Amino acid sequence: MSRFVAGDTDVLVCTTIIESGIDIPNANTIIIDRADRFGLAEMYQLRGRVGRYHHQAYAYLLLPPMSIVTKDARERLQAIRRYTHLGAGFKLALRDLEIRGAGNILGSEQSGHIAAVGFELYCELLKESVARLSNKKADIVRPILVDLDCLVYAVQDSEGRSTAGIPIDYIPGDGRRIDTYRRISRLGTLEQVDDLAQELQDRFGPRPPATEVLLIVARVRCLARAAGVTGIRVRDRRAYLETDHGLLKGQGKSLPLLRSTNGEAQLAELDEFLRGRAR
Repeated sequence: MSRFVAGDTDVLVCTTIIESGIDIPNANTIIIDRADRFGLAEMYQLRGRVGRYHHQAYAYLLLPPMSIVTKDARERLQAIRRYTHLGAGFKLALRDLEIRGAGNILGSEQSGHIAAVGFELYCELLKESVARLSNKKADIVRPILVDLDCLVYAVQDSEGRSTAGIPIDYIPGDGRRIDTYRRISRLGTLEQVDDLAQELQDRFGPRPPATEVLLIVARVRCLARAAGVTGIRVRDRRAYLETDHGLLKGQGKSLPLLRSTNGEAQLAELDEFLRGRAR
């Protein structure tokens, strides 16, 4: 390493440890082997090891035949090629969030302190704690889990399951799309859901099916909140409605068996059931 920094060696072969803040101003070319195996943030850091001085810099990404590169890897490579301008790090972070997903608060996809409950929920808990210390009431809409085995939160078809999401071609800007997701997650009443649905219609045109399903999920969450339900899971057409005191009972069971095997239709059945419980 010392010889490379001094210029006595022209080529440095190394692992990804080079991404850890190594600053070598005279390095102007980096070749990344099997770039499809790296995460977006890792490739961004590796690319940043060159071009740190006035020399023109080059980053070459070596790939296997595209037929064996996964879909997520292709999306990461497309993003790293697209965002090369100054200040593109934030847009890359948003794109990385879309590709990988925001994680599962109750699952094993996240680990660590903040990640243990999810960044959004962590911020809400922090806001609630500050309000409590200030003897104020925090205006927080707690997220309600809606997890159906026939529904996937995505914009592309997944093994016959219904999809809920916002397609890129419907709201093209990454920032606007992420902000819309955030707004939908914070909707607290059916009137707010209808207002946002009308706003999307006015701004971006007719809502695609996946976005319509996402708004239906938001309506189910609002009805669940009014009925005192804190979480909804559906497995093999059996719905489990969680409350602070355990499972919600209906006719002596967790809930009668849902009629449909389609995710959107199951949401409609849950909507009807919860409307009756909320009255």
